Amino acid sequence: MDTDYLVVGAGAVGMAFVDALVEHDPTAHATLVDRRTAPGGHWRDAYPFVRLHQASQFYGVASTRLGTGRLQESGPEAGLAERATGPEICDYYAAVLAERLLPTGRVELLGGVEYRDGLLVDLTSGDVVEPRVRRRVVDARYLAPSIPAVGPPPFDVDDDARVVPAGALPDAGDAAAFVVAGSGKTATDAVVWLLGHGVDPDAIQWVRPRDPWMLDRAVVQPDPAVFLGMAGTLMAAACDASSADDLFLRLEDAGVMTRIDPDVMPSMARTPTLGRWELELLRSVTRVVRGGHLRRVSSGRLVLDAGDVAVPQGAVVVHCAAYGLQLRPALPIWGERLTLQSVRAGFPPFCAALVGYVEAHRHDRPDAEKNALCPPTPYWSTPADWAAMQGRGARAAASFMADPDVAAWAHSVLLNPAGVPPEQAGRPEVRAAVARYLEHAPAGIAGLERIGRDAGVPV
Repeated sequence: MDTDYLVVGAGAVGMAFVDALVEHDPTAHATLVDRRTAPGGHWRDAYPFVRLHQASQFYGVASTRLGTGRLQESGPEAGLAERATGPEICDYYAAVLAERLLPTGRVELLGGVEYRDGLLVDLTSGDVVEPRVRRRVVDARYLAPSIPAVGPPPFDVDDDARVVPAGALPDAGDAAAFVVAGSGKTATDAVVWLLGHGVDPDAIQWVRPRDPWMLDRAVVQPDPAVFLGMAGTLMAAACDASSADDLFLRLEDAGVMTRIDPDVMPSMARTPTLGRWELELLRSVTRVVRGGHLRRVSSGRLVLDAGDVAVPQGAVVVHCAAYGLQLRPALPIWGERLTLQSVRAGFPPFCAALVGYVEAHRHDRPDAEKNALCPPTPYWSTPADWAAMQGRGARAAASFMADPDVAAWAHSVLLNPAGVPPEQAGRPEVRAAVARYLEHAPAGIAGLERIGRDAGVPV
């Protein structure tokens, strides 16, 4: 098997890279390899009621819009951008492959195949092939998320206990009591689903090892005046903030950040977006267990770091305690392999498409030059991590946006949350948001990095 690029992983990151690569390099051939038989990555294993926590426009591949681009017209998010469901996302990736990539004759998908130590192993037949890769092996799995549906709970489960992943909730919705274990997006989605299906808030116990900070979805929208306005608020707050906690409290006062319990200072900041209507529902669950991580589940009993907690006999424990996006060290993107990572802070599909664009136009240029243009920004966990990585990501964005052809492309693609299309640049609100960001960015980036350094975070 011969190919120019062997891309390991056909999820959001691998698909965005290949789409941009073949769009901008008419000679490139790419082979996607994935253990799953269809594209879409972890979305094919996600719980049935999952949907994007961000606007659909920020997700997918650069050549093909996910969704219609319309604003929601009714419901609690009327006026905000649409958010795709899990099935819609899976259908989208299948269509991108079938209608956009395969017809080029320069892309193929090897589904049900695993890449091991330079070899391709068919997971059904066991057949092994050694591929010939003319340019690069591309690792699109380095930061692949860990989700509850594909692994056992990170705690012991006794035989008399009933523990299910979030995806099994529709089959367990008639239970009398529930325990939701986890602090991230899967846990918040599970709580919202239970409440939306008539479960009394008092019938839910929520094991939250750490309380999370979350972004208000209303300020992360595909309108440059809104998104860059939020970015300017961040930079202004970072100029004077004395610590990560002080920064987040300033952002909370400005309507950027939210937390479930206003009396608890969160120690987690993976920062998914959250609607105000969801926040109100989450706050209705007052039986919150804060005793560290869950270690063991028995019928009627939870064992946590801080001790035992009683729960109703027969309660369904909803396992939402997976790690999500991986917190791994930043590597040079161009090295022995091409390792896909975020460049600007967050928004993995845009970052993967950016790397695909740069590789398409500069595949014969030195790796050091490309790595200087697109330095990686790791994911974060704590508020101090978040601050440091926002500063690092802002510097990375300044690097690639200083290149005229990269900047022109970045402003043209829907995936870029900070893009300003030419037809939007003259809007007074956009000009004001850009000016405010530029006014505060130098001191703000320095402040974000200072907050990280003071907390011992590498910047």
